[in-house]
Amino acid sequence: MHVDRSPSVVVAGGGPVGLMLAAELMLAGTDVVVVERRTSQALESSRAGGLHPRTLEVLDQRGVADRFVSAGEPHPGVGFAHIPLGISDFPSRHNYVLALWQRDFERILAEWVAQIGVAILRGREVESFEQDETGVDVHIGGDGPTTLRAEYLVGCDGGRSLVRRAAGIDFVGTDASTSWMIAEVEMGEEPEFGFRHDDAGTHAIGRRQPDEPIRLALTEREVDHRDPTVDELRATLIGVYGTDFDLQRVDWVSRFTDMTRQAVAYRDRRVLLAGDAAHVHPPHGGQGLNLGVQDAVNLGWKLAQVVSGVSPDSLLDTYHAERQPVGARVLRNTLAQVALGLPDDRHRALLDTMTELLALDEPRRHIAGMISALDLHYDLGGGHALVGRRMPDLDLVTAEGPRRVFDLLHDARPILVAFDAGDGLDGVPWADRVRTVHATCDGRWELPVVGEVDPPEAVLVRPDGYVAWAGEVGDPDLSRARATWFGSSSPTHSRA
Repeated sequence: MHVDRSPSVVVAGGGPVGLMLAAELMLAGTDVVVVERRTSQALESSRAGGLHPRTLEVLDQRGVADRFVSAGEPHPGVGFAHIPLGISDFPSRHNYVLALWQRDFERILAEWVAQIGVAILRGREVESFEQDETGVDVHIGGDGPTTLRAEYLVGCDGGRSLVRRAAGIDFVGTDASTSWMIAEVEMGEEPEFGFRHDDAGTHAIGRRQPDEPIRLALTEREVDHRDPTVDELRATLIGVYGTDFDLQRVDWVSRFTDMTRQAVAYRDRRVLLAGDAAHVHPPHGGQGLNLGVQDAVNLGWKLAQVVSGVSPDSLLDTYHAERQPVGARVLRNTLAQVALGLPDDRHRALLDTMTELLALDEPRRHIAGMISALDLHYDLGGGHALVGRRMPDLDLVTAEGPRRVFDLLHDARPILVAFDAGDGLDGVPWADRVRTVHATCDGRWELPVVGEVDPPEAVLVRPDGYVAWAGEVGDPDLSRARATWFGSSSPTHSRA
């Protein structure tokens, strides 16, 4: 092997999480290389089926949400154990779930990533690595084995992550108790569309569009981890429905289980994890892809600042501190959804009770806020209700004309928005790192689940859209927050 080039960051895996992380790094001026075993972005199946509101918001923060929205179909609510929860009253421009298959999401995301110049090594795979105090030697297999010397390596390589295993990071949780067979097929007979419940559990047959394959999700009576066969799929269909509906073609068949596991640490020195490499869970509520993409947006700007020398290496510890609890919460709520779907009378009674409770506004908002990630609150300290929460996408009036808050985040830089705060913030020594915008806003300030909040005199917003500080301009905590999140010294170097 030989050293081919020295990027700042190597991302192992070019799925949704790896691509989003690479985009964030590239926007921040960080030299990044993605290593992806697939030779193209094409997927053999549709996979995950939708984008939740907060994921759409982070894409909107980068100015690309419309690309995805135009390709999908909006639906007015999220689901919890198949209980529909409306979110059309949530204060967000994206208060809906966008039905969009993962294969289409990846295709559109890859087109954007290519436009901003991210380098992707396709048909290649990270095989091993060694890290020391100054960097990581990443050994890549494939056509012409290569070693890349990088400052950091991020494993976005899925639930069986080689990066996680090679780093020696434990993956703890619960073993599988249930498995489901899923497939995309064509049938000669009209199947029984919708849900069916029996003593094995819940089964579903559906199709979004007439020209798309039929999708199956069948609960199995015994846990199985093997790759399923067409004969097994046919036998399971007959076991549930009494017929295979003249099964003519199987485009894709797989299994998933209710196993839940999470990395005990999202970081080991110069190696980090994101997406399924850091957490796996049942797909109930459709949270997995969304959780991973938001991991990437949390990590990207922090890693870029450390690489550039703006921030100390310790900033990366906040990635685990913020995202690990979010992942743990998703693991818990998916386990709860699996339990609510168990076919015995006791669990059916519990599901009926939960359905009644979630018909009430406050429980609905609480659970829907969690599933959609619009309620997310990082513990960043500070007295204002905004701190640690997503910044509302307010309509502002600025010297440049009408602007939305999300418009100001397109370049993935932090912003300080000052409302009627005079000129006291102009010419500050950290203006090269944090853009100051003077604005007025006449609308209400409202947060999902929380409700209305008092408008602050100024608000400091991180590149991921979360509020680092809010209050009066003369508050000394403003300088402390700026130093904590965006550095107190000039960059030592840049790899862009």
